[in-house]
Amino acid sequence: MSKEYIKDLSKFLKPFDNEKNEIVFWLRDFIWDLYPDSNELIYDNYNALAVGWSPTDRVGHTFCSIAIGRTSKNIHFGFYWGSEISDPEKRLIGQGNQYRYVLVKSKSEFPKAYIKKLLKDAYANSMAKVKDKKQIMHGNTITKSISAKKREIKKKSIKKKK
Repeated sequence: MSKEYIKDLSKFLKPFDNEKNEIVFWLRDFIWDLYPDSNELIYDNYNALAVGWSPTDRVGHTFCSIAIGRTSKNIHFGFYWGSEISDPEKRLIGQGNQYRYVLVKSKSEFPKAYIKKLLKDAYANSMAKVKDKKQIMHGNTITKSISAKKREIKKKSIKKKK
């Protein structure tokens, strides 16, 4: 399974609107095109749907991810070890010990060239964390977890004028 395998991800994205789906698949293609030998790790969790890319099947080796929140519906393009990579333009959001991200509101606003530079650092950092090179896998899509219970996605309510 690889870039062409979209069955699970398509199913997990059904609760989200078409615009969000389009952005997620566009970001997914962006990563697959740059890193075709990496592995796609899918986590359909309670609060969010997250998709990470790793040279192995381990979350600790993840170099980037896409996440969409179930309540906020915000899309993050994130770096699992973002605190360890250079961000000269200070575009990444996050104050924690590890994860950094950019908020993706549209394809046209996504800083593609800048993110490509950050991805190079993130990938190198990820590869340095792989101690046993036998763990490296190539081009797989792996659904790592599916939460039985998920936070309800709130539909936009339209207020009627009186």
